[in-house]
Amino acid sequence: MSPAPRADSPGFRRRCRSAAVRALALATTATAALLFAQPGQTPYPATPLDARPVAVTDRQMAVPAAPMGWASWNAFAAKVDYDVIKKQVDAFVAAGLPEAGYEYINIDEGWWQGTRDSAGNITVDEAEWPGGMKAIADYIHSKGLKAGLYTDAGKDGCGYYFPTGRPAAPGSGSEGHYVQDMTQFSRWGFDFVKVDWCGGDAEGLDPKTTYQAISDAVTQATATTGRPLALSLCNWGYSNPWNWAPGMGPMWRTNTDIFFHGGTPSYGNVLTAFDRNVHPTAQHTGFYNDADMMVTGMNGLTAAQNRSHMNLWAISGAPLLTGLDLTTMSADTRSVLTNPEVIAVDQDPRGLQGVKVAEDTSGLQVYGKVLSGTGNRAVVLLNRTSTTQNMTVRWSDLGLTNAAATVRDLWARQNVGTPGTGYTTGVPAGGSVMLTVTGGTEQPAATYNGTASFSGVGAAGTGLKTVDVSYTNTSSTARVGILTVNGQTPTKVSFPPTGSTPGSVSVQVGLTKGAANTIAFSGVPTLEGIVVRPLPGTDAALVTGTQSGRCADINDNTITNGTDAQLWTCNGGLNQQWSYHSARKELVVYGNKCLDAYNRGTTNGTRVVIWDCTGGSNQKWNVNADGTITNVNAGLCLDAYQAATTNGTKLVLWSCNGQNNQKWSLT
Repeated sequence: MSPAPRADSPGFRRRCRSAAVRALALATTATAALLFAQPGQTPYPATPLDARPVAVTDRQMAVPAAPMGWASWNAFAAKVDYDVIKKQVDAFVAAGLPEAGYEYINIDEGWWQGTRDSAGNITVDEAEWPGGMKAIADYIHSKGLKAGLYTDAGKDGCGYYFPTGRPAAPGSGSEGHYVQDMTQFSRWGFDFVKVDWCGGDAEGLDPKTTYQAISDAVTQATATTGRPLALSLCNWGYSNPWNWAPGMGPMWRTNTDIFFHGGTPSYGNVLTAFDRNVHPTAQHTGFYNDADMMVTGMNGLTAAQNRSHMNLWAISGAPLLTGLDLTTMSADTRSVLTNPEVIAVDQDPRGLQGVKVAEDTSGLQVYGKVLSGTGNRAVVLLNRTSTTQNMTVRWSDLGLTNAAATVRDLWARQNVGTPGTGYTTGVPAGGSVMLTVTGGTEQPAATYNGTASFSGVGAAGTGLKTVDVSYTNTSSTARVGILTVNGQTPTKVSFPPTGSTPGSVSVQVGLTKGAANTIAFSGVPTLEGIVVRPLPGTDAALVTGTQSGRCADINDNTITNGTDAQLWTCNGGLNQQWSYHSARKELVVYGNKCLDAYNRGTTNGTRVVIWDCTGGSNQKWNVNADGTITNVNAGLCLDAYQAATTNGTKLVLWSCNGQNNQKWSLT
């Protein structure tokens, strides 16, 4: 099922199919159940996993982890009723998924055919849903599970525009009834609502303001009923929700659908969804990038691909929402979905996202995730090539010193060595290996004292850094504040209760090389200070224009292929962090997008854009000693158009002329 074609997703605009859930936080060393609700609605735990007296910044507070559960769409599309869901609930329990940490049963599209009574309340066919929707929510709850439901942000839902299984009648969206519908869902007993975007897209609604109104309605519904209702924002990554969705709800979709009902899941689509989901500065303190519902165990993926699928979602801390028919799930699929060590990485209570830390050879990618505790990391070695390759993770790329650490293979479920500088292993073609590195020694960190704004923050290199924020929150609920770094797009940060003893939460931020960085908070509880920890594997460079003093930038953190590169005030954000791979001559941003001469152009004025890295000569650049950067295919220079120096000036190719608008420094 698909809306109209879109340039960045040839042939299809896929609608959101992951279901919504509340979260369960699993510690890497202990299991801790946490309520996953809108910040400020439900108390977070007031004690950390380890309550021994420690230094302020060592007392890490567990944050709500990414949701885990099952959703109906992949297996059943719009053909759902009480009996279908009941059978899945029973199979879910029989398979032992609750014991592994999965707890949500989510009813996707098809439950509601768009009718309302004279008061505007949703009505359902009680021949399909005996006892109404409250009855199925009650059955889900009777098994110790949580229940999720589905609607659309527009007047008409996806089933009206793109019927799959059966069409929906007009009016199957919640526009004009946000407070009424959210309150009704809560009164029925649902714990989570996923709000899709087919109607919103068709009507041209603004995603940010629309989802803010829905988030406000969820807050009001919770205040009315006393039942927390967690919100999943599902607008397919349009309008860059990683910029504004944190704090509106616990999760937001970052990309189009992996899978079309009636088709066959593709491992290529799994990789694409993973690539589009990496927005590490947005994911923290209980707010998560959602890469879409998993297709693990469905026809089309091999056993090795199923494991890689799980590895990639876990290293990125994505929601683990499976969508297969549980009544026919194989023992092998069950073993993949319930691997406790992989799940523990996904559910790590520090709540950070893993990022690419090395790609020495094209297609041999190393991802690292900072885990709770000190000196602990998760690693995925991903081989995207067509042959088996030896791959190495270096401790230095993980922000660890060359000290002994314990390496564990999470699928072999055994330790595989305690080397001093790194670990090397063979990785099959198209496959992956998942490891934990524990007991390592953190590279030296810098501590800054203060209460709200920290200036003069230093970084050895431009790139992503981990920041531990020490604070005291003596209230019974989380407090949400605003974090701004170097004038970058602000993000909301949640501070769980600490009791009277300070604790810390972690975020990842983009800093520039040197000591001119500023990390500022507003609307937060009492702060004690921050600790900035390096992640050298993510070091990059600012590409700074000699004439303008401004940096090569991708507007608004956009990841869409064909987005123009431009000049903007240097701030060290992810959209300004460029890695130059001298052997491949690629300038890479976001870890997977290459600076590209559009359509292989070779004439003056050719647009310079970002595109998925292909290895083409139009994505190869020579960084020259005279400060120029020349495109290998065109032989032309990277140029600030018309020698302009203002924010938003487009970058183009132009005949090399030695002028300062064609000279750049990489710092």
